[in-house]
Amino acid sequence: MRISIVGAGNVGRSIARELIANGHEVLLIEKEPHAIKSDTVPEAEWLLADACEMDSLAEADLQTCDVSIATTGDDKANLVHILLAKTEFGVPRTVARVNHPSNEWMFDEQWGVDVAVSTPRIMSALVEEAVSVGAVVRLMTFKKGSANLVELTLPEDSPAVGKRVRDLSFPGDGVLVAIVRDGRSRAPEQDAAVEVGDELLFTISEEHERELSHYLVPVTKG
Repeated sequence: MRISIVGAGNVGRSIARELIANGHEVLLIEKEPHAIKSDTVPEAEWLLADACEMDSLAEADLQTCDVSIATTGDDKANLVHILLAKTEFGVPRTVARVNHPSNEWMFDEQWGVDVAVSTPRIMSALVEEAVSVGAVVRLMTFKKGSANLVELTLPEDSPAVGKRVRDLSFPGDGVLVAIVRDGRSRAPEQDAAVEVGDELLFTISEEHERELSHYLVPVTKG
């Protein structure tokens, strides 16, 4: 795939290296001359340009990109670029970095954003996940909040411990997508039993998250 990355800071360059290592063609677009450090990612194509200007994006042949990623520290710039990429150049897939949580509500399909990545929210979720047992922790929200990726670590007193996956009936639209055990991820095979300490990853709508928690973790009565 050909992938454009707007913003050649530490975040943009790190993403570029990862994508190149996975065999993708990468274009880095940066408007600040001092940030052009082509020797740090020599395999990438570099362009000194303002990614919020139509002429610059035409020069970049943005219409030939399969994915456009906006990683700058300016939420407004990220939104403007993504909107242009989607509506004017027909880029099939767009990803935008959200720097300030108060701006998350704007990063949706109306602005051409397919995937919004909020660093503060991810950091918060990872901290919760690291210290929480028996609590549903939301890791990511998909497509305007219609589904979430959540995690729950099974406590010792969970009624699900020892049961096979096929015998568990998760509430609503809940789907068990992976089991992490001893640091390794595995598919939730129907005949496999879940164990104490398993990290269960689900996709589920927000309205059913509380039911999922009650199903897997006994309610303590005071």
